[in-house]
Amino acid sequence: MNCISLLTDFGLDDNFVGVIKAVILKINPGAKIIDISHSVKPQDIFGAAFLLGSAYAYFPRGSVHLVVVDPAVGSKRKGIIVKTKDYFFVAADNGVLTLALQKERPLKIAEIRNSKYFLKPVSSTFHGRDIFAPVAAYLAGGKSIADFGTSLNSYQRLAFPKIKVTADTLTGKVIYIDRFGNLVSNIAKNDFFGFVKKNKFKIFVRNKTIDRLSGSYSEAHHLKPLALFDSFNFLEVALNSHSAEKLLNAKKGTAIKIVRY
Repeated sequence: MNCISLLTDFGLDDNFVGVIKAVILKINPGAKIIDISHSVKPQDIFGAAFLLGSAYAYFPRGSVHLVVVDPAVGSKRKGIIVKTKDYFFVAADNGVLTLALQKERPLKIAEIRNSKYFLKPVSSTFHGRDIFAPVAAYLAGGKSIADFGTSLNSYQRLAFPKIKVTADTLTGKVIYIDRFGNLVSNIAKNDFFGFVKKNKFKIFVRNKTIDRLSGSYSEAHHLKPLALFDSFNFLEVALNSHSAEKLLNAKKGTAIKIVRY
């Protein structure tokens, strides 16, 4: 499809994103570049993994997903390409592909080694420009994954928090906070209903209790927390027109408990 998605922690104040796009288009003028986000918090590999895992499947088959969230740039960490049935992924081998590759089975993995496809000289601080962007451009243009380097049998995985279930309690954690201050948990819709079944339930977050699910943000008073399933089917705690993060003094890792009775 010659489509490249771009996910970084660069923000838009500097020229990094523009330069990466320019490099891609100079090599592959027909590439269609779609931004997933450039507002990942600096060095937040977990946040980038969540955003990628929630977004990649909405792209056309054959798309190349380029992720540049790379705290260890310039070190001995690997750069990798992963081919799945429908997509290619280009990133540092730091776990940022974990959630996407839980859903997409890797068919081939290659370490990026062939400097023929790099810009010269290669900066020790901007591999997004000098290595990953050119590789994504050539890959989207039809180059084989085998052209870029040696095969690998594995990739780095992040240890994402898992839900915990006891007799009558399911405990999850906030894994992502969006720009509206909504608290996204690791409790998937199937996990929730598989646990609650037809029982009544209460949701506890910090010092607040929620006793029902809402269908939209507008269903609750603007200072009363609500719970709903977001557009990616994760349980989310939010406020109507306000920040749940600020009201509840919550952060990533804050517990969200569901008690059935």
